[in-house]
Amino acid sequence: MTNRLPLDYDKRLMLFSGRSSPTLAELIARRLGVGLGPVQLQTYANGEVYCRYEESVRGADVFLVQSLCGTRDGMMSINDALMELVLLVDAAVGASAHRVVPVIPWFGYSRQDKKSLLREPISARAIARMLESAGADRVLTVDLHTGQAQGFFSVPVDHMTALRLLSGHLRDTAAPDAVVVAPDAGRVKLAKKFATALGTELAILDPEGPSGGHAVIGDVRGRDVVLVDDIVDTGRTLTTAVSVLREEGVGRIWAVAMHPILSGDTLARLTALGLEELLVTDTVPMPDDAPSFVRVVSCADLLADTIHRIFTDDSVSEAFGGENL
Repeated sequence: MTNRLPLDYDKRLMLFSGRSSPTLAELIARRLGVGLGPVQLQTYANGEVYCRYEESVRGADVFLVQSLCGTRDGMMSINDALMELVLLVDAAVGASAHRVVPVIPWFGYSRQDKKSLLREPISARAIARMLESAGADRVLTVDLHTGQAQGFFSVPVDHMTALRLLSGHLRDTAAPDAVVVAPDAGRVKLAKKFATALGTELAILDPEGPSGGHAVIGDVRGRDVVLVDDIVDTGRTLTTAVSVLREEGVGRIWAVAMHPILSGDTLARLTALGLEELLVTDTVPMPDDAPSFVRVVSCADLLADTIHRIFTDDSVSEAFGGENL
């Protein structure tokens, strides 16, 4: 009688990084106690992106760390990063990986999550379809612009939040009675969560006040404030909010943004605002010349813990206390 083949085997976790998130990927790898897998990545002279895994991924759970953003040196655009991620997924699937999980700290195009005008795309949905068509088995991301965007995927989406990380830092640095301020109606839910976490009050800036300008809903005069947004890109929303709050006679101003896109000369614009601190995460790499008032809180431990839980089929919600946005 033929001996039975052994069915037990050791699962493998393999972590790879695209070119938009190498530093964050290194921190995640260090936390997990694994090395980043070797992968060849390049852009040809005609702009085409190429990738190749330099070791076998057969049977492994492959996690691909890539924010959908350009690099600070201008060598890659957001669209290059997206194409590189799609090709990394496709290559892993074609090389017989067991599961392929894109880890997308900043989900580019997430602000285009609905039709605001006729005949325009829902771009976030198109990105979801691209990743699924390439063969992604699930997706791990951080602080989507709107949580409903998870519905664009048919595969599982692990939607983490950096709220606890950032609010914990604010408790140590901001005034204990600082008022949390939402810069517009769209960020009220996020600001409310921060206010609850900090145990303080909430105020809202209404761009359509009774006199035609901005109105402040809430008591902020003479108070320190914490402006909360999910993204700082051009900085115009933050600049307007700071101007309105200064006119209202507030004290010190802190600002929080999960994703520091910081396009163009945004940092110079923000430097002129006189903020106590701009608190961000590392979902998007910071420029090397970032001023001292910008404080970066890393998501590496949160993402590493989540990756470990996905790999071991453990509860993911415990990594962020069951609270996401």
